[in-house]
Amino acid sequence: MTCTRSVARSVDGRHPPNNDRPPFTTSRIMARKSVLTSQAAPPAGAYSQAVSAGDFVFVSGQLPLDPNGALVGAGDIKAQTRIVLHNMAAILREAGSSLDDVVKTTVFLTSLDDFPGMNEIYAATFAPPYPARSTVEIGRLPHGMLLEIECIATAQRKTT
Repeated sequence: MTCTRSVARSVDGRHPPNNDRPPFTTSRIMARKSVLTSQAAPPAGAYSQAVSAGDFVFVSGQLPLDPNGALVGAGDIKAQTRIVLHNMAAILREAGSSLDDVVKTTVFLTSLDDFPGMNEIYAATFAPPYPARSTVEIGRLPHGMLLEIECIATAQRKTT
């Protein structure tokens, strides 16, 4: 992707507007496609399970819910981590990607005391080189959920 910008400056030193081209939008640069699978918890609001755009798949934060939207593993960080990563894998598979293609995750925990249990399942699920990861403690999640994980993965190009 190449982004160009006018270098001509006005008298006051600011860039003048370029009225000759339409506004910069992502739709002009890369096509976006919503990803939806029945093998993971359905979206509970105005968002997609994932969006593929260009060479990437952006997976929304996944909660410990089964495909019917029911909580899995109440109070059990390991069970909740397993179902979250299972849902993430199903969504990535639908997008033509996989957990092996994940480059970045963000883990949201309601208590950092749950980090060791989450990390045990996480480390067993991903293979080296592990994705880049941020882990943060948050105030709360609904209905006894202990974590949420989102990710960015590379998209595998389909050859025809």
